Amino acid sequence: MAFTTSLTVADDRATIELVGELDSGSAPKLHQAIEEALRSDVSCLELRASSLTYMSSAGLRALLFARQKLGEDGRVVLLGAPDVVTRTIRLAGLEASIHMTDM
Repeated sequence: MAFTTSLTVADDRATIELVGELDSGSAPKLHQAIEEALRSDVSCLELRASSLTYMSSAGLRALLFARQKLGEDGRVVLLGAPDVVTRTIRLAGLEASIHMTDM
C-alpha cells in the first residue's frame, strides 16, 4: 500500500494522518509533513497511525527527528498505532520519547 500523509493544524497542535507502509522510500514524505507542521510553531505533534501497516527503522528516525525538532517542551504522540508498529517502537526503546496511546 502506498504511503500517504495529510496534515491539519489547530492552535498549538499539528495532526498528521499516516496511511500505508512507512519505510526508507516513504520516510521523506513524513519528514516533509513534519517540517511543514513545525513551521506553524506547534508544541504537540499528533501522528494518527491506525492505518499505518508497517514501520521500518527509517520511520523510527522520522519520529526521532520530530521529537528533536519539537524540543524539550514539545510532545510527539502516536495515536492508535497497530501492534506491529508499537512493538517496533518498544523494541527500539523509544516509548519514553514517543507517547503512544489508543485513539
